[in-house]
Amino acid sequence: MAQTGGADGTTEPDDGPGGTRGLRFPAVVCVDARGRVTAWARGAELLLGHRSDEIVGRPRAELFDGPVPDPPSRALTEGRQWSGRVALRHRDGRRVDADVYAEPVRDATGDTAWVLLIGEPGVPGEQRRPPGQGAADDAEATALMSLALDQLPLALGVFDQNNHMVGANEEAYRAMAVTAESALGHRLGEVGSAPPYHRLEQLAAQVLSTGEAVRVRISGSAPEAGRRRVYSNFVYPLRDGDGRVRGTSIAALDITDQDLARRRLSLMSAAGEGVGTTLDVIRTAQELADVATERFADYVGVDLLDSVLRGLPPEPVGSRAASTYHRIAQRSVLDGFPESAIRTGQPDFIAPDSPMELALRTGRALRHRITDPDMRRWLDQEPARAERARTYGIHSYLVAPLLARGTTLGLVIFLRHRTPEPFDMEDLHLAGELAARAALAIDNARQYTLQRNTALTLQHSLLPRHTPRQGAVDVAFRYLPGSADGGVSGDWYDVIPLPGARVALVVGDVVGHGVHASAAMGRLRTAVRTLADLDLPPDELLTHLDDLVVRGDQAPAEAPGQEPTDGPAAGEVGATCLYAVYDPISRTCTMARAGHVGPAVLRPDGSLDFPELPAGPPLGQGDDLPFESTELDLSQGSVLALYTKGLVQGADLDAGLVPLRRALAEPAESLEDICDAVLDASFTGPPCDDIALLVARTRALDDSQVAAWDIDPDPVEVARARKLATEQLGLWGLEETAFVTELMVSELVTNAIRYGRPPISLRLIHDGGLVCEVSDGSSTAPHMRRARTYDEGGRGLLLVAQLSERWGTRHAANGKTIWAEQRLPADL
Repeated sequence: MAQTGGADGTTEPDDGPGGTRGLRFPAVVCVDARGRVTAWARGAELLLGHRSDEIVGRPRAELFDGPVPDPPSRALTEGRQWSGRVALRHRDGRRVDADVYAEPVRDATGDTAWVLLIGEPGVPGEQRRPPGQGAADDAEATALMSLALDQLPLALGVFDQNNHMVGANEEAYRAMAVTAESALGHRLGEVGSAPPYHRLEQLAAQVLSTGEAVRVRISGSAPEAGRRRVYSNFVYPLRDGDGRVRGTSIAALDITDQDLARRRLSLMSAAGEGVGTTLDVIRTAQELADVATERFADYVGVDLLDSVLRGLPPEPVGSRAASTYHRIAQRSVLDGFPESAIRTGQPDFIAPDSPMELALRTGRALRHRITDPDMRRWLDQEPARAERARTYGIHSYLVAPLLARGTTLGLVIFLRHRTPEPFDMEDLHLAGELAARAALAIDNARQYTLQRNTALTLQHSLLPRHTPRQGAVDVAFRYLPGSADGGVSGDWYDVIPLPGARVALVVGDVVGHGVHASAAMGRLRTAVRTLADLDLPPDELLTHLDDLVVRGDQAPAEAPGQEPTDGPAAGEVGATCLYAVYDPISRTCTMARAGHVGPAVLRPDGSLDFPELPAGPPLGQGDDLPFESTELDLSQGSVLALYTKGLVQGADLDAGLVPLRRALAEPAESLEDICDAVLDASFTGPPCDDIALLVARTRALDDSQVAAWDIDPDPVEVARARKLATEQLGLWGLEETAFVTELMVSELVTNAIRYGRPPISLRLIHDGGLVCEVSDGSSTAPHMRRARTYDEGGRGLLLVAQLSERWGTRHAANGKTIWAEQRLPADL
């Protein structure tokens, strides 16, 4: 029965016809969590013949006539209520059909015990007299039965066919806070006006009509302390020997403690599932406020240290509250949390001797009543908080510090104003556990944010902010870090000027996320630039780069006793890369890829295609498979798009490239507009993975910027080469560079004739600078040497190196090219 009466209105048992004396109620049996009988009432002895000293301690299975049926067995195993008719076994071996109602209760150790109410259908209690028991024993049996009912920890009430109460035990009167005189002969709805009474009266009328028992859990507030009580009620029919329903009975078990434990367990379960779902500090704090407001408090506010929000080290536990706190999350049962004096995002001043300062200083959760003297003194100094406490009826405070790994992160404030019960000691422990779990999630998010910011800073410092000057292509680029859940990865891009007015375009992606991936990206980018200075073909460059990654993975074994590093283990570093070299003179692009996604090419006529390139293995796999280069003809104005895998949505490459196709097909005024269009078409929010996008529009050098001549392998050709170069410089208006250029042409052509093989050619390129190239059919690379004082030769390359800004050798399938570059004066 769900009761809402006072607890102090009990009276002496009533011996009259309407009292509990003389009534026959069901037999009562108690069973512990191990399934053994722990209590055996007189009614059970009358029904089944076993004496208490014979049956207590025996397994419950001995009560049944045969195996325990599945329905009650499952209910007892799962710890839930059950009622129904079963076959029991009498002490003399005969079968007894009985109606059984099983109610789970918590014992002193917290385990689930059982109270069984057993009634034999159709047999009046007076006829269940053991053999040999006379009338003299009836009085004793009746007295014991009355004592058992009065002391039973279940509230039992009996109602006639008119739904009037005709009897009840002492627990029922105590729970309803009424006397027998005021309750007997009345309907439940007349005993009390609270909704639970009317509900139970309706259920009793329903059982009288249908003859079928019902179970219901009803809660209400007990007036003695305004506490909420929860009862599990079993309303069942009372039948006579002919099976006719003569009345009803209501058995009510107070399960407030079990319900409170269930709700608290539900709160911690909800916190485990709903707090810390992301690695975002502010969202984690809001999840804490949302979960606690729905199940624990009427208002929850979360304050975090300013240092935590800025990614700085937090303060140690027990620090004074002199630091700045910000209210970053709050939730209320009222719309807009009007009871809060601090708006979201505002700093929250923690005054000395305030509840918040005390919790931070002690490092413990503390509860306060609004009427406490210390609270009154504090609120006198906080008029805004005091005004809201009066307006919204705030009566109970609970403040818990957010502590994790020996540091203070902030605090959480719980308030009650709509819930009448103040916070008790169980709530205090629960709040402390909830705050500890939330603090760990917030600290995880804080540390992740710190590491992510470090990785982003490192990555941004390693990526080029501006592309170097070169005349081969116009470029635009974008880099977008992935979402906070995915972490920062090792995507990178680069634009590297090469000799001969050429340019190298690079995109790559390091496997993994975090600082280690960013550091690995920096090493790979440096390695690519170093290998590019050697002017290697794309396939050879990737081969050398793969060797570097493989050797880098083969780290030496750690010494005995040495702590393992936090970085990836040997063999775990891998990457993909696409390396392309564009020549504006031949208007060709040679590229090779190592496990990377292929490029997109938009022709000047608007046609778009994705060239098929040999994939090649990812870097660091150690497969010893070759890399292959592919050469594409790109007319002037072609757009080349290189990107990382983060731009491709989904596992299907063709489907994932649809947004890129759509964006590139749309007309755009500039490369910057193309980059924006590609990203806008691909994502509506932060991408799951990092994205590097490099877009280049090709340019071409025509005959007015390039001059080339064939040179015969004859020493007399050296003078002709100087003359041709001087004349071309005059056409370009570069007469001031003629002296230096003649010296370099003379030395390079002489070396090609003396040490190389035909065919020999000379080429001058005027594109921002002046490049002199001499090619021959030999693959032998020249090198500088130190000439002695009286040596006639050996000074040519040294002279070239001194006169040029830079020089080098470029190998090809049909020979080599030695080049030297001069920087032109600004006015040329």
